[in-house]
Amino acid sequence: QLVESGGGLVQAGGSLRLSCAASGRTFSSYAMGWFRQAPGKEREFVAAISWKGERLYYADSVKGRFTISRDNAKNTVYLQMNSLKPEDTAVYSCAGRLLTYSNRWVDYAYWGQGTQVTVSS
Repeated sequence: QLVESGGGLVQAGGSLRLSCAASGRTFSSYAMGWFRQAPGKEREFVAAISWKGERLYYADSVKGRFTISRDNAKNTVYLQMNSLKPEDTAVYSCAGRLLTYSNRWVDYAYWGQGTQVTVSS
């Protein structure tokens, strides 16, 4: 089970940190990803992190602004979002996939319920 938190309303240029808490004892075996979906748009890849945390992957649209990290001792993955833009407005969901990373949402078996991020101009 995955539970996201940290979403909210922020002005353009601001920052938010999303958290995704996982239950279960095998969290450290899962690659974790963040995806987002804006109204009327398809779900898109944002960032992913390998199960050890040594490999990070980002969509071009967020590279240099967002940082994904994980704390396996706390069963939690984070998404630090800086320099937010109105086009970052979406529902952000974390997802887990056994061992290997993917930037395709269909490859992830476990999903959180999502948290709303709204960036005002």
